[in-house]
Amino acid sequence: MKKMLALVLAVMMILAAIPAMADETVFKMGFDAEYPPYTYMGDDGEYTGFDIEMCQGVCDILGWKVEFVPVNWDTKLISLDAGEVDCIWSGLTIDVIDSEAYTLSMAYSNNSQMILTKKSNNINTLADLAGKIVGVQLGTSADILLQNDQAELAATFGDLQRFENYNTCFTELMAGSIDAIAIDVGVAAAKIAEYGDEYMMLDESIASEEYGICFRKADAEMCKQVEEAYMKLVEDGTYLSLAEKYGLDTNALCLLSK
Repeated sequence: MKKMLALVLAVMMILAAIPAMADETVFKMGFDAEYPPYTYMGDDGEYTGFDIEMCQGVCDILGWKVEFVPVNWDTKLISLDAGEVDCIWSGLTIDVIDSEAYTLSMAYSNNSQMILTKKSNNINTLADLAGKIVGVQLGTSADILLQNDQAELAATFGDLQRFENYNTCFTELMAGSIDAIAIDVGVAAAKIAEYGDEYMMLDESIASEEYGICFRKADAEMCKQVEEAYMKLVEDGTYLSLAEKYGLDTNALCLLSK
């Protein structure tokens, strides 16, 4: 009888847990897997970075289970539209996203598009890029700028080469196959910190923009929930401490004054 009672209680506990499991929200974060210091794979084989940890913190507050989903950055919005992910959150420049077609979060960081090069290449101004080979990651803000608002600058280059990710760009720069990279300031700073003062950024920027999170147009309520949880991480100091942990320019943290 005791065994039967124990079995009945066990079954009841399992049945009671099923609704809770069914109601659990799984939040799929779409991100660039090779975009340090925001989103990348650490030495332990786990995804890490400023945006990864902020997303985890947001989901912890909301009681959501997070699933990290790497996407091809050049086709990121296709993945979002197809429902493969719930958002694109990976140092995303929201200035270039159509706000009529998507729901965009508040900006959480200011961002500049810079030129990264080797000091030995003797490139000190944007004018010095004339005739040079410049690399850029496909689908990034810098890539879009050089095709549109900064097309005149790009026309002075000897060649503009587009790569799958910035790690490949940097490998080509190290090898001397390209002369410079058009890149986000945070990523450029991380590369300089990692590889030393052989590399430099130009003082001139290509453009200044803002980072945020992109959701499908119909997911405005989800965006609101994420923003509210994000602000809790700003208020408790997590936002600043993670920025310092990953070597971000804390002057660019536009939510600190809000």
